[in-house]
Amino acid sequence: MIRIIEQPMKRSELEDIAKNQFGIFIKAAVDIEKEIMAIGGELHADEEALLIEQEESKQEHIWGINLYPDKSGEEWIEFNSMINLKPSLGNRTRSIDNPDIRKKIIKIVAELIQK
Repeated sequence: MIRIIEQPMKRSELEDIAKNQFGIFIKAAVDIEKEIMAIGGELHADEEALLIEQEESKQEHIWGINLYPDKSGEEWIEFNSMINLKPSLGNRTRSIDNPDIRKKIIKIVAELIQK
């Protein structure tokens, strides 16, 4: 089940969700404008669709990541998703090429997922 995260949650809760889904990681779609994210979808695109429908997010502000709750530092966030392919915004890979967008995502995740 996809959940929209607007308030901080414990990392241990994220670990439980990951164990029940993919095992060691969880997919997330982050809206860098509204500073919220959706977690728990089978596909980043499902999370993106929920943010657009329920939160009126704009597609150009939503980026896909994978979170590895058992890792730390920079290794716990992986910038890899099909929804990141945004040629019109200059992002031509599954990664997130713009360092400013990466920093913003790291900040949002740190605020929403607490130890």
